[in-house]
Amino acid sequence: MKNFAFIFARSGSKRIKNKNIQKIGEETLLEITLKQAKKINSIKKIFLSTDSKTMSSIAKNLNIEVIMRPKTLAKDNSSEWYAWRHAIKQVNQRYKFDKFICLPVTSPLRSKSDVTNCIKKLDKNNDIIITITETDRNPWYNMVKFVKKKNIQIINLKKSKIIDTRQKAPKVYDMTTVCYVANPNYILNNKSIFSGRVGAVIIPKKRSLDIDTTYDLKLARLLYSK
Repeated sequence: MKNFAFIFARSGSKRIKNKNIQKIGEETLLEITLKQAKKINSIKKIFLSTDSKTMSSIAKNLNIEVIMRPKTLAKDNSSEWYAWRHAIKQVNQRYKFDKFICLPVTSPLRSKSDVTNCIKKLDKNNDIIITITETDRNPWYNMVKFVKKKNIQIINLKKSKIIDTRQKAPKVYDMTTVCYVANPNYILNNKSIFSGRVGAVIIPKKRSLDIDTTYDLKLARLLYSK
């Protein structure tokens, strides 16, 4: 089995300026993720997909191959799925591989075992593996929406009528960005993650942080230092 890792890091983030090259400890988020990938023996090649010259230089300094991403796939509203497709097509021109492994830069607290568990989980029974973690919110119990702009009600109103404790609610999970593993042909021939058979690996909450806001970044720095 040939396992190839792909890291996707575009420029132009809005909530946190230059998010992918913000430092956690002594290294940037991008450097942390690239080095995490290099520590996994079953990963045979690593690629960075980016539209940034700065991030391209960081990758090349670590002997990582770079795929320059078109600007049309690096906008705020660009589909990450199509960036995945673009990278796979570029790599397929030179290499053949069996497992596509995506390690988002925004999850620096992942462990080596989190990634290897996802790689092992992908088999003939799954098309793609995602990572999930236990959630504090539940649409059957304590998640609400506005009704007519004035009042709120539970999201799943009909089912929630008999659910008055967390223990009675169906168990749900948050998706995380720790790791994705897929058959590359599945990505090329389908429209989204949930088009086929989706498997999951549960990640402890302490390693599941996805950096999206400045609060997340501060929390990541605190947790990473420990």
